[in-house]
Amino acid sequence: MNLPAFARRDALKLIAAAGIAWPAAGRAQTQNGQPPAPQAGTPQPQARFGYEEVERRARDLAALPYEAPRNELPQPLQALTFDQYRDLRFRTDRSFLGQAGGPFRMQMFHLGFIYRTPVVVNVIRDGIATPIPYAASLFDYGRNRFERPLPVDLGFAGFRIHHPLNDPRVHDELISFLGASYFRFLGRGQKYGLSARGIAVNTAGPGQEEFPYFREFWVDTPAADSQSCVIYALLDGESLTGAFRFTVFPAQETVLDVRCTLFPRRAIPKLGVAPLTSMFFYAENDRRSFDDYRPELHDSDGLLIHSDTGEWIWRPLRNPRSVEVSQFADRQVRGFGLMQRDRIFEHYQDLDLAYEQRPSYWVEPREGFTEGRVELVEIPTSDETNDNIVAYWVPNRAVEQGQTLTFAYRIVSTINEARLHPGGYASNTYRTRPVALGSGETVAPNSTRFIIDFVGGDLEYHLPHPDSVQIVPSATQARIIRTFLVPNAQTRGFRAGIDVVGEAGQTANLRAFLRTGNRALTETWTFPWKVD
Repeated sequence: MNLPAFARRDALKLIAAAGIAWPAAGRAQTQNGQPPAPQAGTPQPQARFGYEEVERRARDLAALPYEAPRNELPQPLQALTFDQYRDLRFRTDRSFLGQAGGPFRMQMFHLGFIYRTPVVVNVIRDGIATPIPYAASLFDYGRNRFERPLPVDLGFAGFRIHHPLNDPRVHDELISFLGASYFRFLGRGQKYGLSARGIAVNTAGPGQEEFPYFREFWVDTPAADSQSCVIYALLDGESLTGAFRFTVFPAQETVLDVRCTLFPRRAIPKLGVAPLTSMFFYAENDRRSFDDYRPELHDSDGLLIHSDTGEWIWRPLRNPRSVEVSQFADRQVRGFGLMQRDRIFEHYQDLDLAYEQRPSYWVEPREGFTEGRVELVEIPTSDETNDNIVAYWVPNRAVEQGQTLTFAYRIVSTINEARLHPGGYASNTYRTRPVALGSGETVAPNSTRFIIDFVGGDLEYHLPHPDSVQIVPSATQARIIRTFLVPNAQTRGFRAGIDVVGEAGQTANLRAFLRTGNRALTETWTFPWKVD
């Protein structure tokens, strides 16, 4: 059951359906301390709109058969190119949320190009939710010209919220919701890169992957002194519905608190909670021959996991030749995220896209993340326009029809990944052929040398006495034939080397960390190596 975009008369119907309270003419008198009996025809006070109302709607919606959203747009909007669509700009002087004098502003996204599903956007003021009707006067259409006026009930593709993020006098884009259940947000000094999603359903099988969408939003008008903004969303999809509450706290590291209640319409083979989506084309650890002047191209370069045992795990990303899924089982994961660790401009050489300023998203579970696993999906891509990396948490318990699932978590947008844990971390991963050490030695076939630069933590403290640091490697489906560890004055850390050999066609799982005595100095580097 899709809620299409609406005309003025439809807006009045939606106001009534939302249970909005109309003010009474006067204050009723009580009798014996009790409120008077309701009189026929007198509107009754309604509760303030909040998360419970969105939950109720999601629960009721789950009891109904799924109806795909309406995607019928006027042909001129469907035919827009990317650049033409970018020319459809919201007029900043028509922004919402500023009436109360607060620091937040809301602007709408126009329908068109690949964004063809209309969504309903409401503003909550004094507890009352009111839908925003589409009006052509809200937008500047730039160089676009349409022979006929656009429908008055066209609707919106999504919205974004602005806040003085980088300059107290300028409202920068803070968070946006556009397409399916995708959203992304920024901290100070950051440029858009990876995205988050409301939920992932059957990503990389089993079953057909689904893309539920946020069909309706409610944005609470922040007070003049508010330091946060609250957004409610109603999710709809073939296999489930859901209620979401997003509370965004703009800062140098912007924080987004997420709470969701999910109502499965049917059994779901694989549910991905707190999903993150990114792009990895190539880097120093996965270098192929691409006709491009830029040394590296990626929005994220690794997956970081904080396990229930306290171990920190680093997995560099790859652009594989076929879809690959990696699982990291854990009893109760403490955190995970897709990181952009490489912050050196010379490694990208892109003056326009600023890959070194792309944020990392770190997920901190709060509720509902019990027995389960973190899963990483890597998909082949032939250019940097495709998001080919997905990471999420999967519950071990089967998701059945009629269940009610509740999750709460926090996402932090950061460009200071080193502050997440106090230990050393892997800054670079390289692959090369092993080198014969003497004239009588030959290089074993099916062998590879992995070189890892570990930096940070207490590693600089140990540089004057490198013998106090040891490398601890391990491998499955492969044999380690040599290791070495040398101080690296350039990074104020250590460079570790691992030579491994395996059988052609096998996939080996490699792990390594540095320690002194019985104390781990670094996170655990891990890498799946497919023996060529």
